[in-house]
Amino acid sequence: VAALQDEKTSLMSENEIMNDRLEQLDDSFDDPNTVVAKKYFSAQLQLEQLQEENFRLEAAKDDYRVHCEDLEKQLIELQHRNNELTSLAEESR
Repeated sequence: VAALQDEKTSLMSENEIMNDRLEQLDDSFDDPNTVVAKKYFSAQLQLEQLQEENFRLEAAKDDYRVHCEDLEKQLIELQHRNNELTSLAEESR
């Protein structure tokens, strides 16, 4: 029982130390002048910029996909027209 009480006391004190460290880390995020907070906000800003760029690139990709589909349709139509004209030219000969 005494050993368990000592272990409990030790764990409680370790828990308090960890909670204090956690509070210090939380406070460092709240203070915009700390190095950790600056790095965090910088990373957050970079993430937002990359998300915006990703959105822009996805929209451009969709536009290019539609344009490519239109060009493929035109190609098929032109191939059919070419075949028609080729057969007409052969008939004329």
